[in-house]
Amino acid sequence: MAAAEHPPRRFRLAAVLQHEFRGYGRASLQRDIIAGLTVGTVALPLALAFGVAGGATAAAGMVTAIVGGALIALLGGTSFQVSGPTGAMSAVLIVLAQRYGLSGIWVAGMLAGVMLILLGIFRLGRYIAFIPSPVITGFTSGIALIIALGQIDNVLGVAPRPGEAAIDRLWHLLTEPPPLDWHAMVIAAIVIMTMLILPRIRRDIPASLIGIIAATTVTVAAGWQVARIGTIPQTIILDERLTFATIPWAALRDVLPAAVSIAALGAIESLLCGAVGSTMTGAPMDSNQELIAQGVGNLVLPFVGGVPATAAIARTSVAIKSGGATRITSIVHAALLFVSVIAIGPWISQIPLAALGGVLLVTAWRMNEWDSIMFFARRRIGHALAGMLVTMLATVALDLTQAILIGLAISAVMYVRQSAGSVDVRREGIDLARMQAQGHQLEIAHPDVHVYYLTGPIFFGSVHAVLEAFTDADAYRVLVISMRGVPMVDVMGAQALTQIVERQQRRGGLVFFSGVQPAVRQQFERTGLLALIGEDRVVWSADRAIMAVDALYRREAAADAPR
Repeated sequence: MAAAEHPPRRFRLAAVLQHEFRGYGRASLQRDIIAGLTVGTVALPLALAFGVAGGATAAAGMVTAIVGGALIALLGGTSFQVSGPTGAMSAVLIVLAQRYGLSGIWVAGMLAGVMLILLGIFRLGRYIAFIPSPVITGFTSGIALIIALGQIDNVLGVAPRPGEAAIDRLWHLLTEPPPLDWHAMVIAAIVIMTMLILPRIRRDIPASLIGIIAATTVTVAAGWQVARIGTIPQTIILDERLTFATIPWAALRDVLPAAVSIAALGAIESLLCGAVGSTMTGAPMDSNQELIAQGVGNLVLPFVGGVPATAAIARTSVAIKSGGATRITSIVHAALLFVSVIAIGPWISQIPLAALGGVLLVTAWRMNEWDSIMFFARRRIGHALAGMLVTMLATVALDLTQAILIGLAISAVMYVRQSAGSVDVRREGIDLARMQAQGHQLEIAHPDVHVYYLTGPIFFGSVHAVLEAFTDADAYRVLVISMRGVPMVDVMGAQALTQIVERQQRRGGLVFFSGVQPAVRQQFERTGLLALIGEDRVVWSADRAIMAVDALYRREAAADAPR
């Protein structure tokens, strides 16, 4: 994420726009319009599907795509992002909707918007990059599983049980199977087969939209009585929406954890999408400005009846591949969706829920980062697989915030274990022949001088191995500790080295350090270790330390010689 995460410090919206539209002309506008229309046709079925999948309505999904897509694009920190409702966000919202209803979604979305704005203002976007890829892969797979489980009722034509979690619903379907509706299953199958087969023939045609058109046409022509989307209001301000008068101030604490999950997911998805887009286009992204834009969008959406939005990687990729170069692409995509609501709202209302279920099942399958999963499996990277699986299960069983924290904890433990195992301590006496070959005027090998070569980070996880390596150091008068291969030392590492130095000094011995990196030297200064050993005992190389010891021995010999 280097290109997206390190923009110039003053790289703000005005500068972004100036750079983005430099040399903009009719040809650029035509490319943006074509790309926007292409993205709009792809986004139409997804907006409807994700609105339903998130526990809201298809109309809420459309409003989110229209208002969120335009507003976030206008304020965003990049030229290529396309935002709207996403599958990942829907997986979080469906749990929230089951507990608190639509009002809970709106209030949590509003609070998440405020959090995202604060993340951007305080320039915290770069820290999202610290989440390891196995954790991201794991919660992406967990989200995909939640989406798939949430569509079982629609695909099978079964009446949902209110307030029941997706995993519980699956259990009841298996243990107490209700009557299934073959009409719904056929409708879902039409969409699924279209989405799987059509891209093999023509990749430039939006397969999900074609599948929905085909399934709806069959449903209407055959007169099948199946659950449908229902009326789509021809407006971008829905009757069902949050107002200042209806904000449940007393319940804000209850939805605060969900708001944290929404803000975390919005930040992660948007910045990861920005990283992908920056790689594809070479254009930079101001990550903090993007977080502010996402925050403003999510702050406004509840008041028009929408659900929380985030940048969508699939739609952004379509925009870039279709030639879109500026944020006008996203605005055109939003305009096309608005025209669709006005022009074909009555037709949209006839779309079967089973058709949207088919779209979501295929989308859930494709959401999985199969390349990463196969890479971890083929390479037998056990710690990555463990982190991924634990995060996936936690995402399904708990919520996103807890899943990320658990995944981070697993990854941290695995990292500490690996880092501790990477520490190596090699020790040897003075190689007189090598020293002389390198031009050093050394005549004696000094058997009471021993050199310890340390490699790897010296921190709380590795101090035990380091101390063990120095157990026989009492046999030598002088210790030369080479730190050239040590990139960092934490407080416990400094304490362990201090213990070695103090033990050596108590018995009248000496300790020299060589090849100390700047960050390690700074830690030596802060912990008092540098003052303990003395500035003159820290040298550039082990050879210089040996020559300094030799000079010391010569002075001592001269002082002891009879006069």
